[in-house]
Amino acid sequence: MYVCLCKGITERQLKEAIAEGNTEFMDLKRELGVGSQCGKCIPVALAILAEENAKNAVYYEVA
Repeated sequence: MYVCLCKGITERQLKEAIAEGNTEFMDLKRELGVGSQCGKCIPVALAILAEENAKNAVYYEVA
């Protein structure tokens, strides 16, 4: 699915960039250019970022 039509960025590209360590929105903007033109993709990109960061989070059990 295309997330950013202005730059032609797909959900897959976002997820790959996040997996490579781009865990902040500004990282994705710098790396891919997402959200740098009309801005309509920002809410979707932020949702994907939050979802992927939650998947990758390490949870510690408090004893």
